[in-house]
Amino acid sequence: MRWTFFIQGFWFALLFLVQPLAVHGALLYFDPASTDVYRGDSVTLSLRLDTDEGECINTIDATVHYDESVRAVDISRGDSILNIWVEDPVIDESAHTIKFAGGIPGGYCGRIPGDPSLTNVILKLVFRSPGFSIGGGDSQSARVWVDENVQVLLHDGYGTNADTKLQDALINLMSTPGTNVSDTWRSDVGGDADLPSDFSITLTKDDTAFSGRYFVVFNSSDKQSGIDHYEIMEEPFSEFFAFAWGRADAPWVRVESPYVLEDQTLNSTIRIKAIDKAGNERIATLVPDTALRSMSQDALITTIVAVGVIGLLSTLIVYGLWKRRQRVLENSNKIDNE
Repeated sequence: MRWTFFIQGFWFALLFLVQPLAVHGALLYFDPASTDVYRGDSVTLSLRLDTDEGECINTIDATVHYDESVRAVDISRGDSILNIWVEDPVIDESAHTIKFAGGIPGGYCGRIPGDPSLTNVILKLVFRSPGFSIGGGDSQSARVWVDENVQVLLHDGYGTNADTKLQDALINLMSTPGTNVSDTWRSDVGGDADLPSDFSITLTKDDTAFSGRYFVVFNSSDKQSGIDHYEIMEEPFSEFFAFAWGRADAPWVRVESPYVLEDQTLNSTIRIKAIDKAGNERIATLVPDTALRSMSQDALITTIVAVGVIGLLSTLIVYGLWKRRQRVLENSNKIDNE
């Protein structure tokens, strides 16, 4: 999703805060560069970033294209070096594209020497080979490539475009089905028993963002299957006319970060649930500071009504006591006169 001007400005400033030494170029490539896939099977391609020694990158804005002879079925960013997403990765099946934009606060300066795990992943893209069609004419291969208008920005304090080289990937579509159906991505998701990583909720308010309303920012990660989505629940402090925490029908709402709160009075406990592609969940909780809370309109009306009722009852009681005293005095005077 596209953030507001304020969020983009804050993110931009954060990315360019530290300035490293001079830099040169970058390489975006797919791993594996070539692979064979049987009909009906799936394959996972990792989009990776290589940098020259001394080079640092902090922003990537790209579009991945793929031939219509394969179908993009899923995206994982669990291992991504990008941890701020200006535009979440989205598959456009009609255009056969995957678009995304993200950043790395402090910059990414290349793999650590001797690192055997290839920790330079941007995204993992899952493609499925089609089955057979009657009449033939099926393609024998599918090309996957990054659009030449990609923006890879240097971490130099100026947002300079890096001299970026691109390498395509080729998926060879075998003419025969495999002995067994191969779906390594589904196996990876099915074997993911780990919860998403711990994360925190940041409560923010600024006059230049979201019309000065309170909003929250949050981000978790999942190294195996990746985060699927987030959900939020704003639980009122008062149980009066409200649901109770833990109810099966508690109103969880699917959201993205940043999210503008419904309860702008901050009289609610904020709970955000990160859910990975295997269905594992991690919940973070934030209780707004007492000093930030204000009285809601409903609470104000209730208070006014309560004060009014109490005042009316008090007036009636005082008036009743006064009338009773008057009757006592009148009776007393009659007795004296007799």
